[in-house]
Amino acid sequence: MSTTASAAPIGKSRWFRLIPIAMIVYIISFMDRTNIAYAFAGIGHDFHITKADEGTAGGIFFVGYVLLQIPGGWLAEHWSAKKFVAVMIVFWGLMALACGFAENFTQLVIARFFLGVAEGGIWPATLVLLSHWFPVQERARAYGFWIANLAISSIITQPLSGFIVAGSDWRTLFFVEGALPFIIALPLWLLFIKDRPEDASWCLQPERDYINRSIAQDRINEPAPGPFSTIFKSATVWRLVAVYFLVQVGFYGLNMWMPTLLKNLTHDGFGAVGLIAALPYIAAAIMLWTNGWLADRNRRYSWHVCLSLTISAISLILSVMIGETMIILSIVFLCLAVGGAMAYDGPFWAAASRTLPVALVGGAMGLINALGNLGGYLGPFLGGYLQDVTGNFYATAILFAVSLFAAGVLMLTVVVRDVIPAMRMPLGRPAE
Repeated sequence: MSTTASAAPIGKSRWFRLIPIAMIVYIISFMDRTNIAYAFAGIGHDFHITKADEGTAGGIFFVGYVLLQIPGGWLAEHWSAKKFVAVMIVFWGLMALACGFAENFTQLVIARFFLGVAEGGIWPATLVLLSHWFPVQERARAYGFWIANLAISSIITQPLSGFIVAGSDWRTLFFVEGALPFIIALPLWLLFIKDRPEDASWCLQPERDYINRSIAQDRINEPAPGPFSTIFKSATVWRLVAVYFLVQVGFYGLNMWMPTLLKNLTHDGFGAVGLIAALPYIAAAIMLWTNGWLADRNRRYSWHVCLSLTISAISLILSVMIGETMIILSIVFLCLAVGGAMAYDGPFWAAASRTLPVALVGGAMGLINALGNLGGYLGPFLGGYLQDVTGNFYATAILFAVSLFAAGVLMLTVVVRDVIPAMRMPLGRPAE
């Protein structure tokens, strides 16, 4: 194949047919993952539980999330990404609705656990799907567009969830948003998604030939994967697991408890809180792009991870310290805190992909993603526990800030080499 053919893609239907649908599906799944933040007050009142229990209900999702991280990618590759994700959409939708039907705390925790199991397989399966459609030279952009769903989902979820709870109750929140997988996600996925170019009638032959030729060329010099056990012997992999775990403690702790923090700060109802809570994620979208762009220019990825997490930690402390004395300034610092806690993302995975031999990258990313996301359980739980003990948000904010800052400092111990050829994008990613 000529260089010209490789560098000049023919047709762009895959960009407009696949990426938007994949984004919509994950936006809805992220909504059902995090909307419990607006249900905490109602759940606590109706089930007579502590804030630590509320945090457990929010965080137990991530224990279930671990189970299908690696099997999900394997099934997508060896069976069908389209069929596997479709099954998971139905499963996750049922579990999201089950949260609304829960009659006690135990039932709610079980439903949230299995919601995590269902959603845990969707991310790696979608990454596998995209790898069948986008050659290496396009894959970073394809993943980048898709990953934007994290900020977009939060911008939509915060005001929508706030308005639903303000106008009704927490059960209605789960029923309304739990219906979206069946009303929107599943029909769009089944209608538009195809596993490979040869399965899609809308993919014209020139574009199909370009995709298949390019992917075949990408694989010519690709080394065979080594034994999975090799990953467990790498100190770098375990440092990256620790960094990712600490980030998830801080990020998901802050994400789950932010509506409560804003409600205490502004004394507004959840309708207004939902609108305000969208602002930090608008800031996050800007900071995500800016930090990633700057990191790609100077390739000091570990420093960009540390910088964004340090900004997040300092801003969170300042936001809580200022509090009601200057509400607007406090919200500005909260925007920087959330933005910094998300802006690390691109540089982190870029750094991770450059620290290991290419044959180990896929398995290592799956391990980092699976074990690191367990921090998403610990953050909400400890945040609630500290509020129970202290009666305020100060200790909780300090915990999240320390966790984020520690992750940034630890990242500086990861040596990033920029000499590994033909490095592929990882097939494991965060849950955000």
